[in-house]
Amino acid sequence: MNQILFFFFAACAGGSALAMVTRRSPVASAVWLIGTFFSVAAIYTLLGAYFIGIIQILVYAGAIMVLFLFVIMLLNLGHNAEADMRGVPWQGAAVVVGLGVFGILTSVFVRGYRPPLGNEAGRAALDNAQAMNGTVGLIGMPLYQDFMIPLQATAILLLIACIGAVVLAKRKV
Repeated sequence: MNQILFFFFAACAGGSALAMVTRRSPVASAVWLIGTFFSVAAIYTLLGAYFIGIIQILVYAGAIMVLFLFVIMLLNLGHNAEADMRGVPWQGAAVVVGLGVFGILTSVFVRGYRPPLGNEAGRAALDNAQAMNGTVGLIGMPLYQDFMIPLQATAILLLIACIGAVVLAKRKV
């Protein structure tokens, strides 16, 4: 039953994310992004990470999306939907990036997933890792050793988002 729900919420998250990037209205995109956040929170809950699921809803779907909607309304992006960057070069770039992400995910599934704490699981593995590296090391060591590429990709995405926000805010300079 958990696998069926997992695949259902994964499909909802993927569909919501696809709908978010294909909508012309920024407000509609923000609403689809909220749907994605709720689907991801459901996946976290299915995996037993209740705290992260609740934080996902409270922080991302609640506070950050309200901030996004205020910014969208302040920038008044909804009236000039034709002038946004949806030309053929941007669509080609989106296809290339999408194929790259698909390739990375395929390679992860083909090679198999190795948990950050090894094949051990449960409270004993966490206690052993915390005793060896401390609480900060328990989070930091896998983050910088096993998840270096996702961490760097996240940093690049945040930088691109910051640059995009500045470009949108300074459109008439």
